[in-house]
Amino acid sequence: MPEEKKAGEMQRVSVEIFGDVYHLRTDDPEGLEKIVQMVNFHMKSISQNMRSFAGGRVAVMAALQIAQDYMQLKKDYDELLALLNENK
Repeated sequence: MPEEKKAGEMQRVSVEIFGDVYHLRTDDPEGLEKIVQMVNFHMKSISQNMRSFAGGRVAVMAALQIAQDYMQLKKDYDELLALLNENK
């Protein structure tokens, strides 16, 4: 009888990112899948606009894009919090 996974229990999963397979451990396989999809999307999108197909360069450019998106979301969040705090 297979063991049921408990919430929060680490699981081994294999994911493919930009053609490479990675074996990872996570307590949230569904969340990890969403992250993998986002990274793959950015890497494929960037690779279509680059002359060089070097995986490392594509990964760095994707990381920069994801970081830029994160920083914009953080700025928007901080501005929203400031507005909420002004209205208290």
